[in-house]
Amino acid sequence: MVRVGIARQSPTSSPASPASPASQASRLAAWLKRATGAEAVTLGARLQSLWGGYGALWRAELTHDGAVTRVVVKHVQPPAGEASRSHRRKLRSYEVEQAFYRRYAARCSARPSCRVPQPIQLLSENGGWLFVLEDLDANGFNERSAHADPPEIAGTLRWLAAFHARFLGTSPDRLWKVGTYWQLATRPDELAAMKHEALRQAAPKIDAALNGARFKTLVHGDAKLENVCFAAGGGEVALVDFQYVGGGVGVKDVAYFLSSCLSARECEALVPAYLDDYFRELGSALRANGSAVDVKELEHEWRALFPLAWVDFYRFLLGWAPGQFDADPYSERVMCDVFARLKSA
Repeated sequence: MVRVGIARQSPTSSPASPASPASQASRLAAWLKRATGAEAVTLGARLQSLWGGYGALWRAELTHDGAVTRVVVKHVQPPAGEASRSHRRKLRSYEVEQAFYRRYAARCSARPSCRVPQPIQLLSENGGWLFVLEDLDANGFNERSAHADPPEIAGTLRWLAAFHARFLGTSPDRLWKVGTYWQLATRPDELAAMKHEALRQAAPKIDAALNGARFKTLVHGDAKLENVCFAAGGGEVALVDFQYVGGGVGVKDVAYFLSSCLSARECEALVPAYLDDYFRELGSALRANGSAVDVKELEHEWRALFPLAWVDFYRFLLGWAPGQFDADPYSERVMCDVFARLKSA
């Protein structure tokens, strides 16, 4: 792989706002060539737009000393004139993502690994960002899943366990102090819009219990199925999109991931066993890392917090799109159990 460092580019090197998709591609290719020192840049497919129209993902090839390296380019160009809370949150998320790749990504390759794309170049300037990252497809993680099967779920839980074990006790320096994109303090609009009064009243208590945990790690913060890249067979996985990585309890990622790939009926039948799988993998990863933590105490605390983590995300959904979600019997049952627990506390 070509590595040309992680640097900041002078403001004059950024391409001007494109007038057309063709000029956008041409300017981006020229900027990539200057930024990476490549002899040649071939800009390939435009993979997708970023959320809210903040830029795009591209595939590209860099030629350096005659060798070709395939990369994925995340080019962030925030819209001008925005000043909303949502806009400020997105800007912060790109700062966090670059900090993760600069300071933490290299630690994810140690065994047991929690594979992430490694950075080749990271730039930040004029309110925009450029990420030049390893192309995971070119390195064997080229499969995606619209509905994960058991081996794929097991592989992702193994990744989450390895990630949480790797960063257990790590201070979230330059990341979100509290990870996940639905974190209560960053979502007052959604809380105000929620029609479920009892959950609105309970939300601060749930948030305080999660944030007051003794054992904390770094959480991915957006560990949904769409952000998982699978190797053939689904056993080995890598995760992408680290805009909302930060401090927290690992079961926040587990609850969100399982909710992203299981129906309510599947949750009732399968969540207990998958939770067992996660804690088994977490214990194994901690022991492999030589951690001195009391695994039983950690599991006891995080198991107790899992229902609160589930309801914490459910709170966000009910406020983000009030009235647009069908009744979720599993989440409603878990929520009632959490209410009873809070009442008796």
